[in-house]
Amino acid sequence: MSLNRSEKEAVISDVTGLAAKAQTLVIAEYRGITVADMTKLRSTARSNGVSLSVLKNTLARRAVTGSGFEVVSDLMTGPLIYSFSEDAVAAARVVADFAKTNDKLVIRGGAYGGKALDVNGVKTLASIPSKEVLLAQLLGLMQSPISRTARVLAAIAEKKGAGVAEVAEEAPAEAVAA
Repeated sequence: MSLNRSEKEAVISDVTGLAAKAQTLVIAEYRGITVADMTKLRSTARSNGVSLSVLKNTLARRAVTGSGFEVVSDLMTGPLIYSFSEDAVAAARVVADFAKTNDKLVIRGGAYGGKALDVNGVKTLASIPSKEVLLAQLLGLMQSPISRTARVLAAIAEKKGAGVAEVAEEAPAEAVAA
């Protein structure tokens, strides 16, 4: 079904708005995917904050003109699904995870930070841990010296048979710094 001029302008405007907010774009070919699988992919994408759209390629090219995603305009041929996400890895992770279980979804490439990504680049981006996991790892690294100091003080206290407060006063500065 053909779109009239105002409908095309509305689609371009919507996609331009998505591209302005997004950090990542992943493009994948969806030829041969069943409706049930596509529904499952859309549901997963929605729950991860990814905007998944099937667009006319000419409209998509016009919408990304002037944005950081213009670098992948040459990939925009054939039946494609466009995945935009504000989270840097969400779109790549959703599409790559789905492609692992469904061989009919073929990742073409993507863009992140104004740079084009090939298939391996999208898969590498998808393998980066989520923001929450990275923050937990950082917190663990920050707590590590404190917990080591507490263990050293507890070991000294156990050795002397005294309380931790008494040992903290008597402990040499070298033991606390370890």
